[in-house]
Amino acid sequence: MAIKAFLFDVDGVLLDSGATHRRIWDAWSDMRGLDRDRVWSLTHGRRPEDTILDVAPTFDPVAERQVLNDLMVREGDAFPAAQGAASLLGKLDQHLWALVTSGSQSPVHRRFRLASLPLPTVQIYGEDVKRSKPHPEGYLKAAGLLSVDPADCAVIEDAPHGITAGKAAGCTVIAVATTHTRDDLSKADACFSSLEEATPHLLTMIRNH
Repeated sequence: MAIKAFLFDVDGVLLDSGATHRRIWDAWSDMRGLDRDRVWSLTHGRRPEDTILDVAPTFDPVAERQVLNDLMVREGDAFPAAQGAASLLGKLDQHLWALVTSGSQSPVHRRFRLASLPLPTVQIYGEDVKRSKPHPEGYLKAAGLLSVDPADCAVIEDAPHGITAGKAAGCTVIAVATTHTRDDLSKADACFSSLEEATPHLLTMIRNH
């Protein structure tokens, strides 16, 4: 299937952030006396504030987000590029692509700079939408800013919430099984073990346009 634009999730897709994020959420869970595994299961593809509201509805999500940010700073806030990310993005010079992430602009910019990854013109962050994944708002907004029909976009995701969002937006969804099992990602149109493995398929999709 030929597509006109790629809409990339960030964590678990372009950045290898799983281990660092797990340490941060585990530390926060311990500080607040919460079950580590339950908290972690509700973090993927979501804004931290939404996870906090689910696991600790009596907490102030803004204040707790700052606690998480402080823990992130202690980690050094450096996330390596996913294997194959630099190579793939380097081949998209003449093609449309965007970021659609539940993360925030400042840390993503810093991490991309540290990982030597380019940034596209269109970037949608958690603060740019009223409803985050699994709602399709972010992907619909990115497609609109690119002036591309969502049906002509391919979403690249690593989490079930992101797949739900991409499908609800009307996009083709390609999953990478970097943070979840293939069974968890079964609603995607195709699934690969890594971004590097998915790259030939992705390039064929956009070159056929």
